[in-house]
Amino acid sequence: MNTKHILLTASLAVMAGVTLLAANATQSGVGRHEALRHDLDVAGREVVQVRVDFAPGASFGMHTHPGVEVAYVLEGSLQYSFDDKPPVTLKAGQSLYIPAGTPHAAHNPGSAKAAELATYLVEKGKPIVAMRPAAH
Repeated sequence: MNTKHILLTASLAVMAGVTLLAANATQSGVGRHEALRHDLDVAGREVVQVRVDFAPGASFGMHTHPGVEVAYVLEGSLQYSFDDKPPVTLKAGQSLYIPAGTPHAAHNPGSAKAAELATYLVEKGKPIVAMRPAAH
């Protein structure tokens, strides 16, 4: 297989994964809208901002990012869960720093919709979200 075919196959696999992730997010009451993607002054790094909307009671399962995330709650309240520390609940106007590669999940514990602005400082070309397989 030549390099062109390998790159095409890899690109299609990434797009299929992003499409599947978007479909799962929509089905679970979570919607994501990318607002900004821009190269940083550091080679191979970019900033990505995404608005994430949560229906009442909706959750986004355990996942990681290939860089840091700063989550800013725009409306409602959101609870963030981690493997190694107690959950953190934030209300509108509060933010949270999540180190690169840290497994976490988000949940809207309220009866009204909630939303966050997620700002990622990540390695360019990597998927923004990597879902963690469910434990058996």
